[in-house]
Amino acid sequence: MAAPPAKARTDYDYLVKLLLIGDSGVGKSCLLLRFSDGSFTTSFITTIGIDFKIRTIELDGKRIKLQIWDTAGQERFRTITTAYYRGAMGILLVYDVTDESSFNNIRNWIRNIEQHASDNVNKILVGNKADMDESKRAVPTSRGQALADEYGIKFFETSAKTNLNVEQVFFSMARDVKQRLSENDSKPEDRTIKIGKADQAGVEGGGALQKSTCCSY
Repeated sequence: MAAPPAKARTDYDYLVKLLLIGDSGVGKSCLLLRFSDGSFTTSFITTIGIDFKIRTIELDGKRIKLQIWDTAGQERFRTITTAYYRGAMGILLVYDVTDESSFNNIRNWIRNIEQHASDNVNKILVGNKADMDESKRAVPTSRGQALADEYGIKFFETSAKTNLNVEQVFFSMARDVKQRLSENDSKPEDRTIKIGKADQAGVEGGGALQKSTCCSY
């Protein structure tokens, strides 16, 4: 593959595609908004199809542009989102610590990854809404850690509302992907996700196929 023009490489060293998956309502959109924009809303948002945001970070002396895709958790959109597994370099599996069914469904989401994503994709398990009162918690931290250990992946508990561990999750994923890519023999530009002209108009600020007017954290 021919290297892109030098100008295209000046603002980042790596372009990394990440995917947020999990049941509807676990707070994927709010994690994305907190990390990309530093904002949080208590109103409910339902992602229709696919949404994405861009944030460039500095990591180990390298500029890494993260293209983070937020998928719809509803079953009827799952056929749309399966295409986005292909090419994903890292996947964050998100559940709600107050919703046991969303935790139990993580195994189903992992099966989807095994079916549709590349074999070497990096994965992190994320238990969101960790700020909630312990009386509302349905999934103890120990269960989340045990599931992550079973699959050999990292585990974080987060809160988009209080910004607990949000930066840490995305930076940890970016570092893991960067390390894997740097161990590759191919050049960094050969490993990036290419964005077509049609995508570039909205890529810096993020884009969406559709959004309803309603965000859980």
